[in-house]
Amino acid sequence: MIDFEQLANDLQSTPIVDIKDNLISAVKSRLASYTHGELDEWDDLINRLPALKTDAIDLKSGVSVGSSDSIEKQLSSNQKQAFIDDLKILHPWRKGPFNLFGIHIDTEWRSDWKWERLLPHISSLSNRTVLDVGCGNGYHCWRMLGEDAKFVLGIDPSQKFLAQFSVIKKYVGPAPVHLLPIGIEDMPNEMGKKGFDTVFSMGVLYHRKSPIDHLLELKNMLGKKGELILETLVIDGDENQVLVPKGRYAQMRNVWFIPSVKALELWLLKCGFTNIRTVDINQTSLDEQRATGWMHFHSLANYLDPTDKTLTVEGYPAPKRAILVANNQ
Repeated sequence: MIDFEQLANDLQSTPIVDIKDNLISAVKSRLASYTHGELDEWDDLINRLPALKTDAIDLKSGVSVGSSDSIEKQLSSNQKQAFIDDLKILHPWRKGPFNLFGIHIDTEWRSDWKWERLLPHISSLSNRTVLDVGCGNGYHCWRMLGEDAKFVLGIDPSQKFLAQFSVIKKYVGPAPVHLLPIGIEDMPNEMGKKGFDTVFSMGVLYHRKSPIDHLLELKNMLGKKGELILETLVIDGDENQVLVPKGRYAQMRNVWFIPSVKALELWLLKCGFTNIRTVDINQTSLDEQRATGWMHFHSLANYLDPTDKTLTVEGYPAPKRAILVANNQ
């Protein structure tokens, strides 16, 4: 499921080639620690998916791989339905959407909307090395490649996200985009001047017990003058306003701190970032996060107060998200 040879080859032409051995060692250590066999089952699933010829790839306007005309020529109707059934074994599909040979994988999140909100405000990704921390199934990694990034590394410990990513990569073919099932704590302690040109952290900060440490970890991943794109939950208020949920927040168990935008800007400043700017604030809508046929568990509609959609079921302000951009010194 992970092609270490391709990873090594893709890193070879980048300034961060020295992290190759560290990454491979970290992945092998993580895989050795897994105590259940689902990853092997999903690997078998991916291997049995049909060897379709990919006639078209669009990563610029979305993540579209192969055409509906192509699959109709290569598979019978029963084979196509079996293909869809196998893809749905990897439920829940949370980040997307994906168009795979005309099959619309309608994910829980309209992650393309987030991408459209941030893209006008960041530096061009052309010829840059990019790290996506907590990348989920790698949807945004493919969009980064669509913006001509030279090398994209997504990291996320989830085995199922790795399996979903591997499905798309099977049909995209060789590309300098990789997802490794590790966390930022598994990355090299010192990147020096040869860090990534661009680092994304989207939907991660509020899951960290120490948000300041996370910001410093992100800074450590960046090369000199590198750019951070930070997307996270926020609340209204001044620079001293931070929500610390007593229990769950919107039914999520591991939400530790939700700062105001002003507080977050101050945190970034204290961590040594420069050129800090908030480029988007967006109230999460029921159209952007919802249950679908590819993710039929509870979603945002179930996490809000049924009598007041401005509040979560716990009585906290409903999810609002901000995108901030900053630079390493």
